[in-house]
Amino acid sequence: MKKKERALPSGIDCSVPVFIRRADGALVHDVDGNTLLDFSGGYGAMNMGHSNPAVVRAIRQQSKHFLHTCFFSTPYENYVQLCEVLNRITPGSFRKKTVLFNSGAEAVENAVKTARRYTGRQAVVSFEEGFHGRTLLTLSLTGKVKPYKFGFGPFAPETYKLHYPYLYRKPAHMEDDEYVDYLLEYLENDFFKTVVAPENIACVVIELVAGEGGFIVAPKRYIQKLARLCRQNGILLIVDEVQTGFGRTGKLFATEHYGIKPDMITMSKSLSGGMPLSAVTGRAAILDSVQEGGFGGTFSGNPVSCAAALASVGFILRKKLWQRAARIGRITMQRFQEFRDSYECVGDARGLGAMCGLEIVKDKKGKEPDRHRTHRITRYAYENGLVLLYAGIPGNDIRTLMPLTISDAQLQEGLNVIEKSIRASS
Repeated sequence: MKKKERALPSGIDCSVPVFIRRADGALVHDVDGNTLLDFSGGYGAMNMGHSNPAVVRAIRQQSKHFLHTCFFSTPYENYVQLCEVLNRITPGSFRKKTVLFNSGAEAVENAVKTARRYTGRQAVVSFEEGFHGRTLLTLSLTGKVKPYKFGFGPFAPETYKLHYPYLYRKPAHMEDDEYVDYLLEYLENDFFKTVVAPENIACVVIELVAGEGGFIVAPKRYIQKLARLCRQNGILLIVDEVQTGFGRTGKLFATEHYGIKPDMITMSKSLSGGMPLSAVTGRAAILDSVQEGGFGGTFSGNPVSCAAALASVGFILRKKLWQRAARIGRITMQRFQEFRDSYECVGDARGLGAMCGLEIVKDKKGKEPDRHRTHRITRYAYENGLVLLYAGIPGNDIRTLMPLTISDAQLQEGLNVIEKSIRASS
């Protein structure tokens, strides 16, 4: 850590102060010989487990042949094969096309520029609890100011934000359905009239489970009405599945829970088993609207990353890991609801599949976020062998992104550490 502080800028923070030498399955092993259960999963990139043998074999095999040529000068087969797979498995029976990039932020940025090119419109709508990346445009779409946006402006113009349908934080006098109605009425009757006209909006970008925003699950009725409004007004719907994709939520894609067919989906993280890669898949006519040379990037769709992705996606499909995620989610949510019922500091327990979170508050009645207690919980957890992440705009949410290959015994061990951490945090 002292070497890190000398060599790296202070803007690079590490959630857990351990250095990893190797990792396998749901375990990470540090340079001091400690073994920790990993409930962070590389920030959601390791659904198929650390050092998945199928992925490692694919990387080694591809590395024997070549590491890089740049697909946009001298192409190679596995880029095309991966795009064919993503066209087939993503939601929607319409004709699709796919383009590959390096990171989730690049995928979102290219989806937005494609929407602008296709519609001829400029405005982009996102959500206050959303997180879409750290580039200038994706920071403009992101809602959390500190630490992500603070001091980095001015941001990209023609970006607008809506309130995310955050049921736990709804006005006290409203029921859930009333709150959803209120947000939808605001969108139609106020936002479209006083903030930005629908005729100027190229796309709406949304996470169906707000990740960095606090693992907030969007209500189905809100999303379905939003999709209809987009369709009626010629607005493209872009679903950011960077964290929710590839089995995490109990379906292959979170979109499947909502019965909608987005115009474009952005993917990364568990797409490629730990290698840098991202993708945009969407309606063929939309992707084809971009002029020749409009997509690119020296390392976009790197052949080793493509090989890893084909192995990773193949493993997820063969093992039907979304079914495993659903079981993990049931076990986790049962415990999380017990924590909510038993501890005054646990205000809410929520999630979709194996994407589960706890909201930590000073007391249930006031619901005031307790960021300091949340950090004490995560600190106690790693000091007792569990890598655990926090999230949320105020930083008061505990989130779980364990590899989906975790055993039931490992899962229960990790949940026990979380409960001990909650008790010890007072």
